[in-house]
Amino acid sequence: MRLALYQPDIPQNAGSMLRTAACLGVPADVIEPCGFVFSDRHLRRAGLDYLERVDLTRHPSWSAFLAKPRGAARLVLLSARGDTSYLTFSYRADDVLVVGRESAGVPADVRAACHASVRVPMAAGVRSLNVAVAAAMVLGEALRQTDGFPSAGS
Repeated sequence: MRLALYQPDIPQNAGSMLRTAACLGVPADVIEPCGFVFSDRHLRRAGLDYLERVDLTRHPSWSAFLAKPRGAARLVLLSARGDTSYLTFSYRADDVLVVGRESAGVPADVRAACHASVRVPMAAGVRSLNVAVAAAMVLGEALRQTDGFPSAGS
C-alpha cells in the first residue's frame, strides 16, 4: 500500500497526510509541482518530527510518477465524484491511493490513468471532506482489509 499526493496545494494538509503515512508505516509519493515550497514551515509543523520517518519518494511530474515500475499495483483515486464507496471497494495490499489537489482535484488524464475511483459517502448538501481526513479514512479501511496495519507497539 502507498499514498500518493498529486500536486498538493496546502502544506498543512500535505504534512498531515505524510504524518499519517509515517504513523501507519505506509510509503508516500509526492507528485510535484507542489503549491508551496516543500520545506515550508507549515508542512513541518503539521508533520512534526514524523516527516523524517516517512518513506517518501518525490516525483518531478505525473509522467515521472507513472514511469516508475509498480508491477501489478493499481492506482486508486480518492474523489468526491468517485464511482464506488470506499467502504465497498476491495483493496489489495499493493494499491496506490492517489489524492488530488485541494483546490482542483486531478485533471482528466490523471483520472483516466487510475484503475478505480472511490468516494467517502457524505450528507446531502456538502461538497467534500478535507483531503487529509478523507485520505486517513480510506487508508485505514484499505489497511484493515489487507491486514496492513503495523503490529501493536511497533
